[in-house]
Formats: sequence, structure tokens, C-alpha cells
Amino acid sequence: MATIDQRATAATRARYDRLARFYDLMERGAERRFGPWRAALWRRVRGPRVLEVGVGTGKNMAYYLRGMAIVAVDLSPRMLERARTRAAREGVAVDLREADVQALPFPDASFDTVVATFVFCSVPDPVLGLRELRRVLVPGGQLLLLEHVLSRRLLLRRLMHLANPLVVRISGANINRETVDNVRRAGFVDLSVEDLWLDIVKLIQAKVPA
Repeated sequence: MATIDQRATAATRARYDRLARFYDLMERGAERRFGPWRAALWRRVRGPRVLEVGVGTGKNMAYYLRGMAIVAVDLSPRMLERARTRAAREGVAVDLREADVQALPFPDASFDTVVATFVFCSVPDPVLGLRELRRVLVPGGQLLLLEHVLSRRLLLRRLMHLANPLVVRISGANINRETVDNVRRAGFVDLSVEDLWLDIVKLIQAKVPA
């Protein structure tokens, strides 16, 4: 079993605790583009038991589907405070919990679908986190991700690698993750990938082996 890097995980938690107060303001412009992508992702959700990891301030709540039993987790307590405020304000029924995707507090085969949007750019060990998602999904359960990944275009790829340390310092997100490959490494099958913006932002759908 892989060991969690507690130091990196604590640093990630602290970073998003610091950002929580300003996070929605920082991403207000980007959300005009992200909103339709989030909606498209949630239209693919199958329930009734759904887990959202990395709920953040609750940006996906507007797209939650009725009739689903949704649990949403985040590593950052201050992000969760924002999510709870949003859920109460908008009347959203969701079970919000503090949890680390690298070590989820749920039994095996607890959920029919797991959703994450722009999360695996910041998980310290993304493959470990994805393996946890596979564990808590039922056999045949689906994984739905909206992620930005490292470009395959040579020049852009080099620029993203160069810029990554600064981007992580500012926003907490890595821009050079190979998330599609990581999904395969975690043991998911029936992988489907849709490019939404260049070859960087992708909608990724996969399943747990039946």
C-alpha cells in the first residue's frame, strides 16, 4: 500500500485554507467558460449514490441532480465552510465532510459515480487518490473528471513545465499533470476522453472493472 506524503498533504491543505476567502473571486472570469463544462459533466452522472471529491466552495452545486444522495468532501476546512454556506443559501441537499481523497473514510463499493472537477491537479499523489476512488466505487461504477492536463504539443508542453512552479505557488494547481495516464494507472477501464479546450482541458469518463 502506498504511503501518504503527510507533509505535502498538510501543505496542500494549508494552501487552500489560505486561498478559500478569495477563491471564487480569483476564478470568477474562468467560471464563465467552466460553467457549461460542469453542467455537461453532471448530466452524465448515474446514481443514486454519488461522491464529489474536492468540492471546494461548492461551484458544482448548481448542477447537482435531483434524486441523488450526494456526499461531497474536501481536504480544506475553510473551503468546506464556504461550501456549507453555499449549500444553505441555495437549499442544496448534500452531505459535506472533511476528507483526503488519498485516504477516503468510506467502505469499498460505496458509490455509483464519483465526480471531480479540477481536483487532480492539486492532489499530492494523484494515482493514490484515483485508486481510492476506484476502491469506493461499485464494480462497473463510473468516474467523471473535468481536468486540465499537460499538453502534448511540444512547445506548449515545455512552457507548462517551466511555468508550473509559479502557478502552484499562486493557485495551488499543477498544470503539468498527466491525468489521463494516471486514470489508466489507477486501474480504470473503458476510458473516454473529450477535449474541451485545445488538448489541455478534458472531460474524462472511465469505469471500474465489472
